[in-house]
Amino acid sequence: MASYRLGCDIGGTFTDFVLVDDTTGEIRINKCLTTPRDPSEAVETGIRQLLGQGPDFMPDLTEIIHGTTLVINAIIERKGAKTGLITTKGFKDVLELGRELRYDAYDIFAEYP
Repeated sequence: MASYRLGCDIGGTFTDFVLVDDTTGEIRINKCLTTPRDPSEAVETGIRQLLGQGPDFMPDLTEIIHGTTLVINAIIERKGAKTGLITTKGFKDVLELGRELRYDAYDIFAEYP
């Protein structure tokens, strides 16, 4: 019986896919444009394109591995909704340890907002 694993990475520009047939070791890859207004559209498009490259894997799909850089991109670019962080007692240093505002990781004199 066939067994497939699907990896999907939604990036700011492209959405990448890797499909592995665990029975044969065959690997199929695909890349499509990310749809910023609705990233799930790119996922659906990419899966449909993979389905067109070979046998139907959906009934035998055992694992989906998903990753994205959309959130980190939004933080770095300072886009998206204004957000706050509430911490529990003993974790106030989390606010000082934030690293995404340091554009030069080696600048120990970086100004915090």
